[in-house]
Order: sequence, then structure tokens, then C-alpha cells
Amino acid sequence: MTTVGWDDSLRRFLERAASADPTPGGGSAAAVAAALGTAMSAMASHLTQGDKFAEVQHLITPALDQLTWLSSECEELLAADIRAFDQYMAALKLPRATIDEKLRRKAVLHDATISAIDVPLRLMRVCRSGLQATQGIAACTNPHVISDLGIGAILLEAAAQSALLTVQINLAALKDDPLGEELNTTASTLIADIEQIKNRTLAVVRDRI
Repeated sequence: MTTVGWDDSLRRFLERAASADPTPGGGSAAAVAAALGTAMSAMASHLTQGDKFAEVQHLITPALDQLTWLSSECEELLAADIRAFDQYMAALKLPRATIDEKLRRKAVLHDATISAIDVPLRLMRVCRSGLQATQGIAACTNPHVISDLGIGAILLEAAAQSALLTVQINLAALKDDPLGEELNTTASTLIADIEQIKNRTLAVVRDRI
């Protein structure tokens, strides 16, 4: 199984992402984008410290703690995306010469498809949480880094939109499954929330630039 982690260099990640190897793929790239988004918002939080910003530390400190935790979640989801892909590919290779083998393969493929949807949905939730933390400090962040905070919001939404595509392509395999409709509704609700939070955050950012 291909492994990718935060200890890999950016150059190595880009080389592997651009190669003929299917992993790391779009889901992993989305996780990296989300991590960059949390990093930009975290940097803005770190630079909103000291006596000058003492009155807003009750907002900055919990936001920074949240963003730090979300960054570690992005790393886990990067690896989880690769595991889910490998699981799905292994399911495709299962034998199907007999009725029992076909039934088993179908069940394993179904479970693998659910996993392949669950990971990007989790990433979308991470992006929403990161955007909520970012929005919560947009009005009080150090004005010298307010554009960086806005970039964090943009990256988080971009990561969520990317994760949504991964959800949608895998949902095609569940078109006759009631669970597919439920998961599609969940994804649609998440992306609507994410877009609204990002737009509200950028409105504050642009007003302060």
C-alpha cells in the first residue's frame, strides 16, 4: 500500500501525485489543501497575540486550538483516502466465477464504496469546522494578516469542493441504494453550509483590507 504522510516533502508529494500511480489522488490532494487552509488561519491566529490583542484572546485561543487539531485530522484523512482506494481496488479483483463469489464480491465492493464516500465526507466536515473557526476570528484578526486568513477560507472551501467530487463519483455506484440518497443529502447540506460560511468570512476580510 502506498503511504503518504506529513513527513514527506512537498516535492515528493507533487511528483507522486503527478505520476501514473493513482495514489495519492484527488482525495489526498484535497486533504493537503484543507491542511494548508487550516495552516493559513492558524498563522493569522498566531500573529494575533500580545498586549495589543489581549481583548480578543478568548476568541483567538480556542480557534487556534481547533485549527491545530483539524490539521492533524487532515493528515489522517490523507492516509485514509489512500487506504479506501486500495480497499476498493482489492474488492474489484475478488473472484466472481461462482454465485457465492459474486455475492461476496458485491458485498465487499459495497462496503468499499461506503468507505470511499465516508472519507471525503469527513474531510468536508473538517473543512466546515475550519471555516467556522476562521469566520469566528475574521473580525478581530491582526489586520496585517487578514488576507492570509481569507486565503485560508478559500483553501478550505476549495478542499471541500474537491472532496465533494470524490463523494459524487462514488455515489454513482449506489444509485439504486437508499443509502446513496442519504449520503448525497448529507454532502449537499455540508457544501451549502461551507459556501455560506466562506462567503460570510470573505465579506469580513474584504471589508477589512
